[in-house]
Formats: sequence, structure tokens, C-alpha cells
Amino acid sequence: MAVAARVSARSFVLDLLSTLRRGAMPVRALVEAASLFEIAEGSVRVALTRLLAEGLVERDERGQYRLGAAAEPVRARVATWRDLGAQLRPWSGAWIGVLDARAGTRAAQRAGERALRMLGFRALTKSLAVRPDNLAGGVARVRDELAALGLAPGGTVCELRALDDVTEARARRLWDADALVAGYRRHVRAIEASTQRLRARSDERAMVESFRVGGAALRALATDPLLPEPIVPAPERDALVAAMRGYDALGRARWSAFLSRHGVAHRAAPIDSRALVRGDLR
Repeated sequence: MAVAARVSARSFVLDLLSTLRRGAMPVRALVEAASLFEIAEGSVRVALTRLLAEGLVERDERGQYRLGAAAEPVRARVATWRDLGAQLRPWSGAWIGVLDARAGTRAAQRAGERALRMLGFRALTKSLAVRPDNLAGGVARVRDELAALGLAPGGTVCELRALDDVTEARARRLWDADALVAGYRRHVRAIEASTQRLRARSDERAMVESFRVGGAALRALATDPLLPEPIVPAPERDALVAAMRGYDALGRARWSAFLSRHGVAHRAAPIDSRALVRGDLR
């Protein structure tokens, strides 16, 4: 049964391929799965052609598809949602700043803005984006990850300390902590409600619902700024991660028969992350 969902063929293909543990996926599997979301076969084939040209997917000798090298940095970043705590360290009060991230072509600027957004930066001034220095690995690791995610070489990544009181207070207000907490709770409720519904769903309907509900939660986790405890209470975020772990296992079970029928080994439930589509992670 086809169920309408606002997902593009491009995003769907990338999200489905990102679940593969190894090997590749035949076109017929992509087309059959896409039909559940009312995505036409022609749209899937056009998306594959364009993604192949961009290096975001690769085709093997059998004509089957897998994610390409160009998609790997974002896929790897999104996959860290399972253990967000391992990415954090105690906050000393220092900040990480990125200067002149908007230099370069318009495409380079968009890529840089997306990289900054994925790592939780916000604009303090027109030329300076900041975030708390509470990520494991500190400035060096953040610098490397920003580069891998698309920040142009012209951007300067550095540590900031001893901000004046006014600037410090303004920096802490760059994120809407109340909205973040409300979002965590909203996604937990959605996951809990969907978990109850999936018990009565056919596999096809469960595949669609788990893709959509899990995708919404994953987008929240993939773009979460991972703020330190003084700004956002960590237990609220941890509750969403725990709920999502259980929901991912449930979704994987409902997709398992379909993927196994097509000989596809998968490491996670397919979900609508939109993370691998440039500019569409929201």
C-alpha cells in the first residue's frame, strides 16, 4: 500500500543505501521500496544517475549501488547518534570559534554553513561562529571534522577564552535551550506512540512509518548542538537517544524481510535522515 510522504527520490536513495552493512543494493529493491512512498521508478533512476555523477553513490560490476566516498563524511557523522556521550568532554567554559567561514563561492559558502550547522555552531557576529568547547578532541578534532564536512580551507578554527561578560551571555543565548528540550520530549513521545502502532501494522505500513518517525528523530540528533550541561540538561537528550535505539531495532525488524529478500545486509533501520542531501538536513 502506498503511503504519501514528503521525501525526495534523491534523499530516499541515499538514506536507504546508508543502511547497508556491506555490499550493494539492486535497482529493483530501490524501486520497490520507493514505491511505498509514491516515488516513481523514473524518479529513482534519475536520482541514481545524478548521484553517481556527483560521487555520492557508486555502481559495482553487477550494476548494484552503494554509497560513494563523497557521502562518507556525513554518513559517519550521522551514525554517531548511538553514543553521543562518547563525543563529549567536561566544559571548561572555553569556546571554539570559526572566522571567515563564508569566504569563497556561493556553493562553498553553503557547504561551510552546513558543516557548521552539523557541528552545532551559531553566528555570534557576521564573521564569527561559535560553540562551546566541550567536544572530545577539542579544537583539533573539530577543525578536521569541519574540513571533512565541507568547510573551505579559508576558515580559521580556534579556541576562544575569557570573553567579556556581555559577550559570554550573548553567546550562551545563541541556542534556544527550551526549544531543544521540548524537541527531545516531542520526539520521545512520537517514538513511544509509533512503537504501539507498529504492532498492528502490516510490514509495508510499518516500513513507511518507521522511516518517517525515526527519520524525524534522527534529524534532531544529527543536528543537535551537543551543548554542555550548564546550557541544556543532558538527561533530556540521553532519553531521546535511548528511545531511538529501541525504535531503530524495531524498525530494522520490520524492514528485515524486505531487505533479506533482495539479499541486502543492513546495519540499521532505513530512516528519513535527509542528512546526505546537501542543504536538506532540517
